[in-house]
Amino acid sequence: MNDLADRRKAILFPKQQKILRTLGENIKLARKRRQLTQKLISERTGISPITLRKIEKGDAGVSIGHYLTMLAALNLAEDLANVAQDDEFGRKLQDAKLLGADKKGGK
Repeated sequence: MNDLADRRKAILFPKQQKILRTLGENIKLARKRRQLTQKLISERTGISPITLRKIEKGDAGVSIGHYLTMLAALNLAEDLANVAQDDEFGRKLQDAKLLGADKKGGK
C-alpha cells in the first residue's frame, strides 16, 4: 500500500518544493487574515483538518483539487486561473520559431 502512495506522490526539485511551501504559506496567511480557523474551513469544504495542514505546508501529495477547494473557500479560486496566463517564455520560443521561418521563407 505504501508503494502505491509513493508512486503517486510528485517528485519535486528543491526549487519546486520551495514554491509549494510558499503557496502553502500564502494560503495560510490568507486564511488568517480572514480570521478563519482550520476547523471552520474544514467544515465549509469537507477537507479534513490533516489535509488542510498539509496544504498550508505546501505538501505535494495533496491534489490540486483540494488546493482549489481551499482557495475557493478563501474567495481566491480565480487566482489559480491566472497561472501561466502570461507565458513570456513560451511567447519567446514561438517568436523565435516564427522569425526562423521568416528567414527560411525570405519574408
